[in-house]
Amino acid sequence: MKRKRTSVDGVGRDQSESIWRLVRRWGVPIAWLTLCVVWSSTWLVIKIGLRDLPPISYAGIRFLVAIIVLFIVSAGRVSLLPRRGFDYLLLAFTGVLMFAVNYGLLFWGELHVSSGLAAVLQATIPMFGMLFAHLMLPDEPLQLPKLLGALVALGGVAMICERLLGFNGFMAFWGGLGIIFGAAGAAFSNVLLKARAIQLAPAMIAAWQMIFGTAPLLLTGFMVEGNPLKFRWSAVAVACLLYLAIIGSALTFLLLYWLLPRMTVARLQAISLITPPGAVALGWAVGGETFSIWSLLGACLVLAGVWMIFRKEDQPEPVIQEG
Repeated sequence: MKRKRTSVDGVGRDQSESIWRLVRRWGVPIAWLTLCVVWSSTWLVIKIGLRDLPPISYAGIRFLVAIIVLFIVSAGRVSLLPRRGFDYLLLAFTGVLMFAVNYGLLFWGELHVSSGLAAVLQATIPMFGMLFAHLMLPDEPLQLPKLLGALVALGGVAMICERLLGFNGFMAFWGGLGIIFGAAGAAFSNVLLKARAIQLAPAMIAAWQMIFGTAPLLLTGFMVEGNPLKFRWSAVAVACLLYLAIIGSALTFLLLYWLLPRMTVARLQAISLITPPGAVALGWAVGGETFSIWSLLGACLVLAGVWMIFRKEDQPEPVIQEG
């Protein structure tokens, strides 16, 4: 009996070691592809959910669910609380910029802008981040290739906004500008967070930012859009909300921070170049969205500029661009 049990135990250890070898071999590429696919899809899911749910409350409830999931997953594994009182102030300020301002404007903007173009406009985060880093981080001066990349991306943004104003109406133009303004706020949040390092697990940084950013979203939504219990909670709306909260927020944040020490920066940041074309393709194939030639050309310029900014990057940036 002892000999048999030892054999079984040996088989179990061999199976366990085989599983871990598979995880080490395929875990990184699978996680990277998952981020690409999920972040390409969130833009269209936001658009679909907006058919039934008002934008501000929709964003707020999404992150409320994501907060609960992040704390459940992290409890007992990492420290849940910041160590210093100043950390709470920093997390509050950056959380309002990242989640209340950025995502509030993004969800509102997608009422008037296609999901694909919203993804492209959010891809300007690295452009703004580069400019803020030049002003706030002494070891990241502005370099000519990055400046040229920013100018190329800015030209693409101008082309898209001109198309929105000329062919999609005044509200589409303001929706596009709102998304760009939110992207600038997210970039400033990222740079400020790097300049004032916080000793806290990355997942908990995201969770606390969500807490401070979600509170004004929920309050504003209740005041402007009414009681969430009276919203049109269709099956599609609930599915979109849960997908964005659990898959598009909690899971992607955990995967992103898991990948940071395991991938080169260039490959990780390549996600920022893949998700906008993916969002445009899904918007066209599934959402029935159409794009003018000039809008697509502007999108190509934005992505080309972002690639120029990333091309010679050496240090990891906490760039979070999921929809």
